[in-house]
Amino acid sequence: MSTSALHTHVATAGPAARTPVLDVVVPVYNEQDDLEPCVRRLHHHLVREFPYPFRITIADNASTDHTPQIAARLAAELPEVASVRLAAKGRGRALKHTWSASDASVLAYMDVDLSTDLSALLPLVAPLISGHSDLAIGSRLTRGARVTRGPKREIISRCYNLLLRGTLSARFSDAQCGFKAVRADVAARLLPLVEDTGWFFDTELLVLTERAGLRIHEVPVDWVDDPDSRVDILRTAIADLKGIARLARALSTGRLPLARLREQLERAPLPVDGVPAGLTGQLLRFATVGVASTLAYLLLYALLRTGTGAQAANLIALLVTTVANTALNRRFAFGVRGTGRLWLHQAQGLVVFAASLGLTGGSLVLLHALDPEPAQPLELGVLVAANLATTCLRFLLLRTWVFGRAIRNR
Repeated sequence: MSTSALHTHVATAGPAARTPVLDVVVPVYNEQDDLEPCVRRLHHHLVREFPYPFRITIADNASTDHTPQIAARLAAELPEVASVRLAAKGRGRALKHTWSASDASVLAYMDVDLSTDLSALLPLVAPLISGHSDLAIGSRLTRGARVTRGPKREIISRCYNLLLRGTLSARFSDAQCGFKAVRADVAARLLPLVEDTGWFFDTELLVLTERAGLRIHEVPVDWVDDPDSRVDILRTAIADLKGIARLARALSTGRLPLARLREQLERAPLPVDGVPAGLTGQLLRFATVGVASTLAYLLLYALLRTGTGAQAANLIALLVTTVANTALNRRFAFGVRGTGRLWLHQAQGLVVFAASLGLTGGSLVLLHALDPEPAQPLELGVLVAANLATTCLRFLLLRTWVFGRAIRNR
């Protein structure tokens, strides 16, 4: 990491001398008013309620007020508190630095305003301590959460999470809540792949966690908005959009070694004898897209057939629906995101189109050789049978050739 820690204060006597099970990082920047009340309240809660050795690490992001002095004093006074000062700003940078250097088995962080009720901390980290889950998040958007905040932040938060679902196929409910934890062994594998040093750090870590096949535990939280929040919403939104575009591009081009990561973390899909990984879900989604494409093809063919010949109608209808079919299967059946290799995929899809055209066109030639003026229902029936034959060929070519590289690299 290019950013270096300027100095670190760590108490070494008493209970903190034991290796902590939990290391709670509090990233701060110019928080001289809120830092001491936050740390004392968090420390008091952990001493009373947390049954394992713990550490609180104050990660100062190059503050210019009295935050560093307050952090150093708290670290000297409270044996379970450590203070780290970094030379540059960035919440993601602070978390990556402190988590990478920690000797605790579970790593967590929370915002200094303590907007999230601390009663959720033990439920957050318990599945990680037990080994059942790999990463845990506090969620303000899942059933059971109790949230107090204005409509502006509520709308922004929900729209952002909907955007993540649409662009990155995220399944977690709340990316932005400043209340998360991760197992140290998992963090050691994921953190080197996380590039963002700011607010998008959380989202990037969560998406990588999901794509690596890891289990995310969600805890509904009680959360009260901090009216004194200093987050620049516009700047953060722009940075998040850039982060989404960068991550989507990395996922679509196979730049991230997700297959190797799943193997290292032993999170490959559960094997089923005789069935390749992911085949069942791909078949179901492909069939859904195929039904829609076939209906669209038949409708378009019937409309075009009234004003043109059978071969011309078949060519146009098949070309239009093949382009749409390739795009839909790319996104929904095989889970390829972003614009990387998009045009190559469409070009390869046109090769599949040529094979489909040969089968459907040949079936029409054969039909017209047997019956020069067949009834339209018979003509449509022959095309349906030909399309069913091409469907098997299309699935095989899409899975192994067109999208094969993207599937192998996920």
